[in-house]
Amino acid sequence: MHTQYHFALLNRRILRLAIPNIVTNITIPLLAMVDLGLMGHLGSVKYVGAVALGGMVFSFIFWAFGFLRMGTSGFTAQAYGQRNFAEAGNILIRSIVFAIAGGLFLILMQWPLSWAAFSLVNGSIEVETMAKGYFNIRIYAAPATLLIYAIIGWFIGMQNSRLPMILAISVNLLNVLLSLLFIKVMGMGSNGVAWANVISQYGGLLLGMFLLSFYWPKLRKYVYFAEAINRKAFIRFFHVNKDIFIRTLCLIFTLSFFTTQSANTSDTILAVNTLLFQFFYFFSYFVDGFAYAAEALAGRYIGSGDREMLTKVIRRLFVWGGAIALAFTMIFLLGGGFILRLLTNDPVTITAASPYMFWVVLVPLITFAAFIWDGIYAGATASKAMRNSMVLITTLIFLPAYYLLEPVLGNNGLWLAMMLFMGARGVFLSVMAKKSISANIIVE
Repeated sequence: MHTQYHFALLNRRILRLAIPNIVTNITIPLLAMVDLGLMGHLGSVKYVGAVALGGMVFSFIFWAFGFLRMGTSGFTAQAYGQRNFAEAGNILIRSIVFAIAGGLFLILMQWPLSWAAFSLVNGSIEVETMAKGYFNIRIYAAPATLLIYAIIGWFIGMQNSRLPMILAISVNLLNVLLSLLFIKVMGMGSNGVAWANVISQYGGLLLGMFLLSFYWPKLRKYVYFAEAINRKAFIRFFHVNKDIFIRTLCLIFTLSFFTTQSANTSDTILAVNTLLFQFFYFFSYFVDGFAYAAEALAGRYIGSGDREMLTKVIRRLFVWGGAIALAFTMIFLLGGGFILRLLTNDPVTITAASPYMFWVVLVPLITFAAFIWDGIYAGATASKAMRNSMVLITTLIFLPAYYLLEPVLGNNGLWLAMMLFMGARGVFLSVMAKKSISANIIVE
């Protein structure tokens, strides 16, 4: 009975954190679909191209800054586990300072960033001009976006996924309503989408600050600004975030390389691989919810020094991750063709995709361990191991595998290299876990 109680308790804690994060993740592609749908009804493909191009640039920029959310949640969860609410408040202040500095840096660097981004991406002159206009407006949302990352990371670390869900849904709903107003009523085109994003991000920031106000009265008596920006603590906070940043850059490089090599093969292969990769993204929205739960719970039990509960929660997280992976494997095996036809009605693309469909069936089983371990390592703030494993896998496994396999196997070689990359992440992090995670357990 005692063991069953513990399992039930762990399951409740995991699901209480995971389910709101899954709902939060699903709102992101829905917003993109609405924006592209609005652009698609303006009578010219140039609007779709401008938003797609500009949106892709920001996806890479803000994804690179995702370390702010991960680092904040890990440190906060550990402070929560210690019941050290003074440190939890200090981490919030550090994250806010870091986010403001990062957001202002992006605004100051907007012209070099714009030049670099649009030098690497090919588009017609008209589409590129519109995309630059979109970029030059949306960049002003950067401070609010990064501050929201910090706030969401802090809430997750405090074992609360409901408030981030409320925040994300509110931001995206406001974004949709403003896009409709600016495009349908005011006829602002792609610039309307950019302004809708900027305003909704600052609206979300105000809501985030309001939600924080429920915590602040309890924290205020513990928090001293001088301690919050303590040089030693800030340096540690910076180093962890720097490591996660490098790890994320390797991931962005790998995914960009996959897309670039697909484009270099042919337009058809680019379309096929882009569509098939949507299966991976769809799976990631669900399994990432459990990765976020892993950040919160691993950090909590590391902070409290409870090695036994940490071990139990890791095992339980892998049970949930494996179950989600198995479910999606069956969905993709039995319904992959149907899902593909929902994504496109082009018979040429559907026919060209068929020989590669077996890769998407393998994706969940091969990749889920990397997602779960990423969350555990982030909660443990074991960022150096995350960084080192990603650099090694990218340079010693992914790139050599591609250059050896692609000339022989063609597009199957590209997919095999990607699967080796994803699988190796799970293997490397599993092997390094005992040393990397245990080393960060806080003992009173």
